[in-house]
Amino acid sequence: MINIGIIGVGRIGRVHGENISRYIRNARIKTIADPYLNDEQIIWATRLGIQNWTKCYKDILTDNEIHAVLICSPTDTHCEIAIDCIHAGKHIFCEKPIDKNIIKIYNVICELEKYNVKFQVGFNRRFDHNFKAIKQAIQSHKIGQPHILRITSRDPYPPTLNYSKICGGLFVDMTIHDFDMTRYLLDAEVMEVFAVGNTLIEPTIAELDDVDTAIITMKMSDGTLVVIDNSRQAVYGYDQRVEVFGSKGQASIANDTKTSLVISDNQGIHTEKPLNFFLERYTRSYAEEIKHFINAILSNKPVLVNAYDGLMAVLIGVASIKSLKENRPVKLSEIEKLENGGKTNGDEIYVNNYLRLSKRSLRIQGHS
Repeated sequence: MINIGIIGVGRIGRVHGENISRYIRNARIKTIADPYLNDEQIIWATRLGIQNWTKCYKDILTDNEIHAVLICSPTDTHCEIAIDCIHAGKHIFCEKPIDKNIIKIYNVICELEKYNVKFQVGFNRRFDHNFKAIKQAIQSHKIGQPHILRITSRDPYPPTLNYSKICGGLFVDMTIHDFDMTRYLLDAEVMEVFAVGNTLIEPTIAELDDVDTAIITMKMSDGTLVVIDNSRQAVYGYDQRVEVFGSKGQASIANDTKTSLVISDNQGIHTEKPLNFFLERYTRSYAEEIKHFINAILSNKPVLVNAYDGLMAVLIGVASIKSLKENRPVKLSEIEKLENGGKTNGDEIYVNNYLRLSKRSLRIQGHS
């Protein structure tokens, strides 16, 4: 039995808590921590059978009975908490992004090098049934060599202004899932990005130096071309589609709906709207990613999405922001140089033995 502490019990922390309590028999939540802990959260915890709660997350770290920690706190707290968890010898599940600052993520990776703990990032779409199916279609070479990958990701409505102020912008908050999915589906690294965007939905977003509509094109290390289109508002619902075109054909996944009902009449053909938003659309994947994390601890196997994957997604996001502002293609090697004071660390980012267990190469290709 794996004893878990959850740090941060806002929306996503509660989602994970509910999933652990309902679906994961080899894990239990021992303690929750939140600096803004309130009566509602305590009632929620009590309903799930959680008997310990605190406002100080370090109470979790000093509890020798707790094996793993879920970091579900605000993004700007992730790295500090993660490093404290590493030093305490706790396995870590960290919500995305690890941080908005690349150097802070590097520091987490450096600390992981010294300790034998698991570190999984919350890119839940890797555990979604549709994305796993199209990944299998690519891996089995049913479509031959991929030539073009197209990802559509559009939210049903824009975030609140307060959220927009702290989320890091479209690329680091929303598109980051698509950046990770690109690397996951193609099993290749992003070499270069070119991003264009505009504020077409919510004018106040422009005041935050951000966009609500964007297209990102990318060149991959295997030659594949990628197109990602994002919008903060699709009036017809949560739009999540993928198409990959290859030398022998193409594969695609469509939106999930509540039912597969189709009505045809003299007014046309009618289907249901896509599922409302990410909590409805990706319900199963949230449970599956935690199951995977627990099983990785129990079996001492690598996690599917590790700290290096978390680093790369943010690196691509930072490159996209630079591309948007400078209106030009940006190589990822430019970003690594900038974040490392102009140095390239011998054309390679060195990470720990734990990360080397990843099936992916840890070399960032294309450094110059």
